[in-house]
Amino acid sequence: MEQKPFHVLRLEPIDSKNRQEAEHLAVFSEQSGFIESVAECLQEADQLALWRPVGIYDGSTLVGFAMYGYFPAPGQLWLDRLLIDKAYQGRGYGREAILALLDRLRGEYDSPVVYLSVYPENAHAIRLYQQIGFRFNGKYDTKGESIMEYAF
Repeated sequence: MEQKPFHVLRLEPIDSKNRQEAEHLAVFSEQSGFIESVAECLQEADQLALWRPVGIYDGSTLVGFAMYGYFPAPGQLWLDRLLIDKAYQGRGYGREAILALLDRLRGEYDSPVVYLSVYPENAHAIRLYQQIGFRFNGKYDTKGESIMEYAF
């Protein structure tokens, strides 16, 4: 019997209706070096249309943010940003958000692999990604973060 998710999450594009609310999402100060602010992510998405920023909702409550995109050259699908607001951390949202995002990416793109990068000091995130099935591939991104991949 398939286990039911802890939360039924919705992924909604960030647009003019929810952008300001999304920009108020924040992580704990000790996590701030691991990810850019949502405002910075959205500025990046404004400049590069390949990025798809989404709000992560539990019902009508915005609990997190993610950004993903497919880059034709070199042919890679990236789950580039993921954060759960500090008010909602520790409740299982991170795991459910990753699973919902993987479902979306599998349906939206014809790519056998999803990439993400993570700082080695972000042990909690690494453990979560590994539990879901991401594995280090021995490569690093332009900021020196370790690259992990998930094969569908």
